[in-house]
Amino acid sequence: MRIAMLSPIAWRTPPRHYGPWESVVSLLTEGLAARGHDATLFATGDSQTSGRLHSVCKRGYEEDSSIIPKVWECLHIAEVFERADEFDIIHNNFDYLPLTYSGFISTPVLTTIHGFSSPGILPVFKKYNDKTFYVSISNADRSPELDYVGTIHHGIDLSRFDFESGPGDYLLFFGRIHNDKGAREALEIARACNKKLILAGIIQDADYYCRYVEPYLDNKKIVYAGSVGPEERNKLLGKAFALLHPINFNEPFGLSVIESMACGTPVIAFNRGSMPEIIENGKNGFLVKNTDEAIEAVHRIKTIDRMYCRHHVEQNFTADRMVEEYINVYETIIETNKREDHRPWGYYKILADKNDYKVKEIVVFPDKRLSLQRHRQRDEHWQILGGTARISIDDKTFELKSGQSVNIPRCSLHRVANHSTENLRFIEVQTGDYFREDDIERIEDDFGRI
Repeated sequence: MRIAMLSPIAWRTPPRHYGPWESVVSLLTEGLAARGHDATLFATGDSQTSGRLHSVCKRGYEEDSSIIPKVWECLHIAEVFERADEFDIIHNNFDYLPLTYSGFISTPVLTTIHGFSSPGILPVFKKYNDKTFYVSISNADRSPELDYVGTIHHGIDLSRFDFESGPGDYLLFFGRIHNDKGAREALEIARACNKKLILAGIIQDADYYCRYVEPYLDNKKIVYAGSVGPEERNKLLGKAFALLHPINFNEPFGLSVIESMACGTPVIAFNRGSMPEIIENGKNGFLVKNTDEAIEAVHRIKTIDRMYCRHHVEQNFTADRMVEEYINVYETIIETNKREDHRPWGYYKILADKNDYKVKEIVVFPDKRLSLQRHRQRDEHWQILGGTARISIDDKTFELKSGQSVNIPRCSLHRVANHSTENLRFIEVQTGDYFREDDIERIEDDFGRI
């Protein structure tokens, strides 16, 4: 499959520290590439992938204040949709804006809805509900006004999270410093339990931080560690006594919850949003209603088997499971949206179709070639527009570049191949009195179509 993976450009993919959407996109892209799929990651220019990387924005706008977000978001989204014909499917992880481009292309678009920032964005999803495809990241985050092809919970790369059987004595808050995530409540819980609290995450609401967090910081009992990278995250999560997750909104998923459990650290979470889909109450953490119940849960946290926390993630929240579920969705969508103009080697556009001639624009992907074939009822003329074509006609083989052309007489054995790293584009003019596909006699074919 040829998949265009559209990532946000707030942060690098994968992120250096914060960037949950970018993190999921990276894991998915790497998993697809490892399975042999042709995955093109549309992300910032400093992003890293073993697939193909395509970018128009050099860095994430949250990491470079000189970048105007809306300008580069528009250019970034337009880039993938202008190249839509090169892909079997576009996987949108950029929220609702890319949907407004989807009506101009025939390539199917799958959108992972990573959450609804407000009810105000729902009209866009509703407009394209019957024209595109949606995946939810939890059953709790589904809108009754939308149709979904499935729910796919996020997964993580377990190799990045070490299991710790013996915890430290501190509680951990790991998330955005914002009312939604409940940093204030985490402080209340830790102080009531007389426990050390480490807070880690970006400061998303500076006023909230100044009012409810900063006054309590003493670098002893209450510590703010900042927005930490993967190595420090692994250490903080693994050595924590428990992760406090006292959310004040219906959270769509919660990556830090499964990351914590992967290290063996149980989670105490307010019972909202997707939490019941992730936490088994009393087995890998506790689901509570308020801070009072959370305080009581801290005193019972030693009853949780840390190995079971890890096992639960291994069984339910791995990156491999996530990738396989997305591949199944891709295959279903592609099968139900097969396009006549797409082939295993590339695609074509019909520019003219008359009784005595037919004109196509043909694109051949890198390292692909058409079948060795002949036609008995038509002649062809090929005009190269871009790239390098290696052409065989009977016993002759030669290369043509942009601006060059060749005639293909009827009944001659011929083939075109693209051995370069860029797409080959050429115009094919067919002349004769019959142009149907059954006039193609294939002698050799890389895709078993003889």
